[in-house]
Amino acid sequence: MKFTVSREALIKPLQLVAGVVERRQTMAVLANVLMEIEGDQLSLTGTDLEVEIIGRVKLDSAPGNGEITVPAKKFLDICRSLPDKSVIEFSLQDQKATVKSGKSRFTLSTLPANEFPAVEQGSNDLNISCEQKEIKRLIDRTAFAMAQQDVRYYLNGMLWELRPGEIRVVATDGHRLAVCSRPVDVDVSEIKQAILPRKGVIELARLLNDSEDGVEMSLGSSHMRASTAEYTFTSKLVDGKFPDYERVLPKGGDKVVLGNRSDLKQAFARTSILSNEKYRGVRLELVAGSLTIIANNPEQEEAQDQVEVDYNGEALEVGFNVSYLQDVANVLDSENIKITLSDSNSSALLEEPENSDSSYVVMPMRL
Repeated sequence: MKFTVSREALIKPLQLVAGVVERRQTMAVLANVLMEIEGDQLSLTGTDLEVEIIGRVKLDSAPGNGEITVPAKKFLDICRSLPDKSVIEFSLQDQKATVKSGKSRFTLSTLPANEFPAVEQGSNDLNISCEQKEIKRLIDRTAFAMAQQDVRYYLNGMLWELRPGEIRVVATDGHRLAVCSRPVDVDVSEIKQAILPRKGVIELARLLNDSEDGVEMSLGSSHMRASTAEYTFTSKLVDGKFPDYERVLPKGGDKVVLGNRSDLKQAFARTSILSNEKYRGVRLELVAGSLTIIANNPEQEEAQDQVEVDYNGEALEVGFNVSYLQDVANVLDSENIKITLSDSNSSALLEEPENSDSSYVVMPMRL
């Protein structure tokens, strides 16, 4: 097995593939990246048994087929350390891999390719084709609300719901909820759900861009796969039942507030400085035409900020975690934010005022 490739062509797919590889792994081969040559295409595969990424590099010639696994981190560090525009020569002899470039030469240990675990493909997978920017938007709009290390393991991921003609994704950590729906040509007669684990969501977001380039998605009973011209991403699904999020979406709120997103974002940032570091609570005092945000902390310090808003209902006082409000203000890109409330014990619904494909629910706090 022998090939020559430019550093620039190799380093980007190698970085993405090596990002999946676990440092602390149960099998030695999982610390390696699988390299396969078929014709003039070099494939690089990394996996942690939950998420697998295959990156593809087109070679200038067809050097003959072959496969081997090499240590992912060391190989990536070697490529990074070489000067820009350098050419890398890779060769394999007596189960030792040699990497040469200019006057540098490295010999790496290898493990046979047949030890590398493969993810099996299901036959009755549901396939969807759409633009990368659609899937990227779904993730960007909701990923922040995923739980991190919740004992309710199904919350440490994102619900993907395939509906006739649209994909909806939902993330919640039990204190807040984010929902985003995009019109995508999905050929299903009934709603189909799958939970993608947190690591899978993060890795998939790294692969996608905001372009109109296509991505092929396929959903099986235990795996989700996304393929572009350069990469194939596969992740195991979380085996669990996601909570009925539609019950959490507040209905019938009669107090509607319209405020400038940038003004609110800045006011939240200023008042958060003096909020309780652990609970991050702020009090929102709403009267006709204005919203006052107040934060206190155990050191008896106080921050207060007032923002002009479009509101004509009765006065209301309600507490929220300011970080949750900031997260929503950061992902929305409209000029204004629409906040719908009903009383001081009910959740707030945050949306963009017009044509919104996303909704956010924040639970109230007792202050």
